[in-house]
Amino acid sequence: MTPIRVLVADDHPFFRDGLKTLLESAPDTEFVGEAETGGQAIEMAEDLQPDVILMDVQMPDGGGIEATRRISRDGPQIQVLIVTMFEDDATVFQAMRAGARGYLLKGANSSEMLRAIRAAANGEAIFSPKVAVRLMDFFSSSRLSATPEIFPELSEREREILDLIAQGYKNPEIAADLYLSPKTVRNHVSNILHKLQVADRAEAIIRAREAGLG
Repeated sequence: MTPIRVLVADDHPFFRDGLKTLLESAPDTEFVGEAETGGQAIEMAEDLQPDVILMDVQMPDGGGIEATRRISRDGPQIQVLIVTMFEDDATVFQAMRAGARGYLLKGANSSEMLRAIRAAANGEAIFSPKVAVRLMDFFSSSRLSATPEIFPELSEREREILDLIAQGYKNPEIAADLYLSPKTVRNHVSNILHKLQVADRAEAIIRAREAGLG
């Protein structure tokens, strides 16, 4: 049997070491490498071509959601399994939209982790029990017919401008498209960066695309 080649992407050395030990102890899995940042995960996925990537959400250099999106786009044969502490609806759905094959919480035991890796390698969708319950609740509730508002802290105009930013529009193009003055657009962009608590336009684009804009 050809072992399942697994790349671990997490910024906590202790957690990476634990997963490495687990993978090396199982006869049907092979630990092929470890990444500490989203950027490293993207590069190593391209170089190593693993079968499965165990991907944390919060990491430096873009984070796990953006890395998942890039890897799923460029290497659809690679299955990404999110392994994180976050179980909120927003993070779960961002991960699914980015192309993750499954979603596990870090409290999963060894047998659950190995079962999830095997399922992902076979092309199956796999979720931690708590996450699966949240997904079922979401799709069986009235929220199915009412999409939650994206970035409720932004005004309708600011969300419209953020969507254009996420599409790659520059300020002059936004001004022309929305019939606004360049100064007004600059003010809106400044407010958007402040409200989203991001450092620059590039980080705002990442946040916007993670939320499905653009």
